Amino acid sequence: MVPTTKKLVISGYYGFRNSGDEAVLKSILTALEEESQRSNVTIEPIVLSIDPAWTTSMYGVRAVHRMKLKEVREALKESDGLISGGGSLLQDATGLKSIPYYLGVIKLAQWLKKPTFIYAQGIGPVNRKIFNPMIRSVFKSCTYVSVRDEQSADYLRRLGLKWNQIHVVPDPVMGLPLPEKAFVQSVGGNITSDTVDATAADGGNSTVVAHDASGVDVDANITLERQQVGSDTSETKHVKLPVIGVSVRFWEADRKELTAIAAGLKKLAARKAVHLRFMPFHLPDDVQASRFIMEMLDDITRKGSEISITEDLTDPQLMLEEVSRCDLMIGMRLHSLIYAASQYVPPVGISYDPKIDQFLLRLESEPAGDTGSLDGDKLAEQVAGLLDQRSQWLKQHEDRITALKQEAREPAKQIITYLGRKG
Repeated sequence: MVPTTKKLVISGYYGFRNSGDEAVLKSILTALEEESQRSNVTIEPIVLSIDPAWTTSMYGVRAVHRMKLKEVREALKESDGLISGGGSLLQDATGLKSIPYYLGVIKLAQWLKKPTFIYAQGIGPVNRKIFNPMIRSVFKSCTYVSVRDEQSADYLRRLGLKWNQIHVVPDPVMGLPLPEKAFVQSVGGNITSDTVDATAADGGNSTVVAHDASGVDVDANITLERQQVGSDTSETKHVKLPVIGVSVRFWEADRKELTAIAAGLKKLAARKAVHLRFMPFHLPDDVQASRFIMEMLDDITRKGSEISITEDLTDPQLMLEEVSRCDLMIGMRLHSLIYAASQYVPPVGISYDPKIDQFLLRLESEPAGDTGSLDGDKLAEQVAGLLDQRSQWLKQHEDRITALKQEAREPAKQIITYLGRKG
């Protein structure tokens, strides 16, 4: 069979340096490449990005500006199809522009007689009924529709799509691999020069927040061995602490969810020494949210705990590597929880959106609480319990997670198969 090259435009929330959405893009690109290697179809991606130059430099693919209609139209015109997704693209919780934009791109491709593929999207919330007929019309004309949870599928069925038109698959990030030659080890161990170089290549750095003998905050770059600084002496001890990843964002206007998280982390650190590793997924907002909590934790290092934060880390695979070194992940960001689960790290979710509950449901779990009523004491109890029973958690969830990782490639397989039949 003669090999063929197919151009696919990929539409999503790309180029904004949101680690979760960039992980979706990287996952889709990786899955398409791996599936194409098993077929006679070679994929040439064209990504719609808010920053095409950055996207091209990050992933080595062609990109055009997502807001320049002429560029988008020309890319679609020369393509063999459009992928829309993944992520929560069709929702009106964060504004009224998302749904018309993403539906508009799909409709433009359909007007140009191109096949359109919905790739593991999370649909909703859609609070304004005016959008329902628009979504129904566009999705009924799609070649392939896959969503990442049953709630999204139920919504589309209520709109009139047939049950066999909708495929429920995991979020594509469940299938994201670690970077090649990744040094996967707990942050509690040594950090090799390869890891330091990889972080530097991403343009970021990693900062440990500690205290000197007088209790004054000091910043120090992570060296080849972590240090614990005591309150009464500057003598360095080499220790291995449980690493708790923390991914937070601003949501409630009064920041009560962040205050509750801080209270829970302080109670946890009072029970046992831990390393709190803050991981901002959306820059720069999540850095500010992380530091909001960090400022309320200033005394826990006196009792043997440590606090650190990843800085300017935008490469999704390097962030995945960071998460893989954790013993547990506390997350508000959906993809922090998905990263964790994909690496067999127990996730503790804090819900601000139904998508958090829906993902945890696939792991037969539920959030520690929601942002409106989170109890810091209960958060500390749940985290402490999971740390003590981590091996049991892994035994209960390992097979399910492995299956989800394999199923995450299904949309890419279906798309490649379709394009291969078209020749």
